[in-house]
Formats: sequence, structure tokens, C-alpha cells
Amino acid sequence: MKSLELPGGGAMPALGLGTWHMGESSGRRAAEVAAVRAAIAMGYRLIDTAEMYGEGGAEQVVGQAVAEALRAGEVRREELFIVSKVYPHNASRRGTPAACARSLSRLGLDHVDLYLLHWRGEYPLAETCEAMRALVADARIRHWGVSNFDVDDMEELEAVDGGCAANQVYFSVGERGAEFSLLPWQRQRGMPMMAYSPIDQGALAADPALGRLAQKLGVTTAQLALAWVISRTGVVAIPKAVRENHLRENLAAADLQLSAETLAEIDRLHPPPRRKKPLAMI
Repeated sequence: MKSLELPGGGAMPALGLGTWHMGESSGRRAAEVAAVRAAIAMGYRLIDTAEMYGEGGAEQVVGQAVAEALRAGEVRREELFIVSKVYPHNASRRGTPAACARSLSRLGLDHVDLYLLHWRGEYPLAETCEAMRALVADARIRHWGVSNFDVDDMEELEAVDGGCAANQVYFSVGERGAEFSLLPWQRQRGMPMMAYSPIDQGALAADPALGRLAQKLGVTTAQLALAWVISRTGVVAIPKAVRENHLRENLAAADLQLSAETLAEIDRLHPPPRRKKPLAMI
């Protein structure tokens, strides 16, 4: 698994497991824990979650799966890169460390590797950044960053604090808006872009034109769409998957090498943006 360097040191795997919509039902809890366990056993080392997902339920799923994997000796904590996020309404000077403490309790961890502001809210960026830096100093988080920030937001953030390590946004073959100006901006600063919903929540798997191209390459449509995202310089993908076959297919996509001809055909099917447009959000 290739990895991307983070500003200020450290690295993040180029492919991870997303957990959006996990932890929302007690009836699915066992299956979701088993899915995260299976992902770790397969070699996934990046796991993305948030206090918003299932109102803490996804963090509990991740926490249980990680604890079981650690007890079984399947992985060491230092091999895992765990990401969580703080709600904007919790992102005050006092609210951020309190929210982080709750997340760590649900995860059963003493620190997370990357802690993100989920989207912009009412609190000044300077206040949230101050809280993030304090969490780094207390070794509760290793890095901090943001999510759903466009270029203007990132420029404002940079003027306040230059310590942001990553920005997580909606980015896929079907939603390439971030490629116009945001991705180049982040590349210039060596700041990874984390792509959520990199297969358009599964919709791209049913794209007939992509499907014909994928068939020629001997891969699934979802694998082709995911491999394209990972092939973008400076981009990390975090697709959600629960079924074992999907977990394995996604992991295999990280090893696909797309030719110039294939990339050109994808550009023809889903053209890159020619102008700036508002950042897409789900």
C-alpha cells in the first residue's frame, strides 16, 4: 500500500475504510464490527470515522473492532491510522477537547492520528485551531485538519494557522469539481486530499460506459472508479464497504496501474472541470 506524506511529518495510507452510516442500527452492529475486523485482517490500515456517524455509533464499531484485532495480535496500534471528526457545533475552544475525549472513549484509544473539523460552523477558525494545537500538545491527536473546505476556506485557514495536515472532500470520477483549483492548491502545500464517496456512494458501479471500459481491463467498474481516484497525485480514498468481496475489491484497486489511454478515456467519459464551481458536499 502506497502512502502520502503529511505536512510536518508522518504518512497516511492512500486507501482506507470509510464508516459513514455504520453504527446507526444495533441490529447491524455485529456485522459492521466483523467488517472492520476483516478489513484490518486484509491489510487496511487507515480507518475514517466521525462523532456524527451514528451519533458516535460508528466510533464504537471501530473501537470494538480495533480492540479485538489488537488483542488477537493481528495488528499493532502504531500500524493503524485512525481518523475522526468533530461536529462544527462542538468546535469551540472548550468544546473541541471535550468532543475529542468522548470520541477517544468510544474508540477505546488514547489518541487518534488525524482529527478533522467536519465542516465550517459558527466558531472562529482561530478558536478551533487553538483547540486542535492543544490536543496535539497533549498527545490526544497526532495531526489535525478539516473537511469540506474549499479554496477560499483553506486560504482563510492558512492565514490563521498553517498546521492543517489534510482536507477531506467529496471527490470522484463523477464529481471532479475539487480538481479545478482545490486539489492543485493542496498539492502545492504537500497536503493530502481525502476523497469521501469516491465511488459516488456506489452509483458509479452502475455506470455503463465505465463498465465497458472496466470489462476490457478485467476489473469491476467500482475498482476502475476507485483506482482513478487513487491515481490522482496527492489523493487518498476512503470508500465504505461492509461485504467481504467489496473490501477485497477495493483493496485490490489500490494496486491497479491505469495507462495513459485509460485515463484519457475516463476524461472523455467524465470530463475534468473547465471552470471553478462550488465544492460538492453530501
